[in-house]
Amino acid sequence: MDILWALLTLPYAPVRGLTAVVRVVAREAESQQYDPVNVRRELEELDRAAAAGDITPEERDRGQQRVLDRLTPPAADTGRTPSRANGGGRPAPARRRPVRRPGEQQRAAREKT
Repeated sequence: MDILWALLTLPYAPVRGLTAVVRVVAREAESQQYDPVNVRRELEELDRAAAAGDITPEERDRGQQRVLDRLTPPAADTGRTPSRANGGGRPAPARRRPVRRPGEQQRAAREKT
């Protein structure tokens, strides 16, 4: 059965190989992008270029912000506008209803009377 399956899926082998290579390349690129050594080197290059006068301090600040933005995940968009009442845009905590077991409602009604 394995030989038959291998023969039937043989035309798709290049596609499987290509997707495996793309996954490896993407994983390596992502690890280099978030590597602390590379981040520090980029920030130092921006500082050196600003000290040499190659870029303006504003351009250095924008470059530093781009590097730091890359390291922080984007905030989840809740679709709500920020308000001070619930902690600056965080959704209000959901209120839980008490769970009532069968027969508990009748007992509660009898106790009230």
